[in-house]
Amino acid sequence: MILVFKHFFYKNYVGLSLWPFIFLKHDRLKEDIVLINHERIHLKQQQELLIVFFYIFYIAEWLVRTVLYFDSYKAYQNISFEREAYENEKNLDYTTQRRPLAFIKYLWGTEYA
Repeated sequence: MILVFKHFFYKNYVGLSLWPFIFLKHDRLKEDIVLINHERIHLKQQQELLIVFFYIFYIAEWLVRTVLYFDSYKAYQNISFEREAYENEKNLDYTTQRRPLAFIKYLWGTEYA
């Protein structure tokens, strides 16, 4: 289910997945199939980690990467869940082809930005 909340987002953020919902900053973003696919990838990640473990791991990884990079936005960009979603957001079949726990391979390797 996709919901629109204009005042829910900080700076350039325009979408957020909180299982089972996708929240968007503007109604017109419902047409952005790449953004919607990105958020659906997050829904898959959340579901496979029984939701609560996704949030625990996401926040823990962001905190560790913030300390490593001294940059919270760079930390966000390099969270394994985000790296998986960004790399595969243009593949509209990804959520059906995705292997379980696919985010693990994005824990290490080349960092973004």
